[in-house]
Amino acid sequence: MDRIIRLLRSCRYSFHDLSRVSLDRNPPATPRFNMPFELGLAVTYRPSTRHEWFVFEEQRHRLMKSLSDLNGTDPHIHDGKPEGVLRALANALVRRRHRPTVAELSAVYRDVRRSATTVRRDLRTRSLFEARSFDELVVAGRISAEKRIPSLRRRRQGRRSGKGTVSSPRCRDGSDPCRDSDR
Repeated sequence: MDRIIRLLRSCRYSFHDLSRVSLDRNPPATPRFNMPFELGLAVTYRPSTRHEWFVFEEQRHRLMKSLSDLNGTDPHIHDGKPEGVLRALANALVRRRHRPTVAELSAVYRDVRRSATTVRRDLRTRSLFEARSFDELVVAGRISAEKRIPSLRRRRQGRRSGKGTVSSPRCRDGSDPCRDSDR
C-alpha cells in the first residue's frame, strides 16, 4: 500500500481502467478489485495535492452500475481496443500542457510493443508484469514518448549531456526503442 501511495505522490496523473474487473477463470471464481481500490486511493489523495485521476471504461453507462458513488464522473470510453484506449487518453489530456495526438500515442504504443518482444527475449520471462520487465517497458515508453511527442521533446532538450549536446535516449540495454522505420 505504501508503494501505491508513493506512486500517487510522484505522479501528476493516474489512469484507472475499470473495464478489467471481471471473474478470473481459476476456482474459486473471484473478481480482482485492485483497480477500483487504487482509484479510491487516488480520489482520497486528490484534495490535498495537484494529482489528477481519470477513469477509463470499456462500455458506456457500466460505471453507473458498477461504481455508482462515481456518478457525475464521466469515464473515458475505449471500447476494449488499443486504438480506443489511445483515443480516450488523448481526450483525457486535452486540457493539459502535453497534448499528444492519437497518431503520436500510436507510435509510442508500437515502440513499446516492439520493446516488449525484446524484453521477453532478453530477460527470458513470460510475464511483462515482473518488476524488472515492467521497469524496462516504462523506460522504453518514456524514451519513445520523449522522441515522438513534440512538447516532451522540448522538455528533454533542457537536459543536456556534459558536452552541451542533447544526449540520445537509449534503453538500458543500449537499444533505441524508436527506430526510424515507422516515423
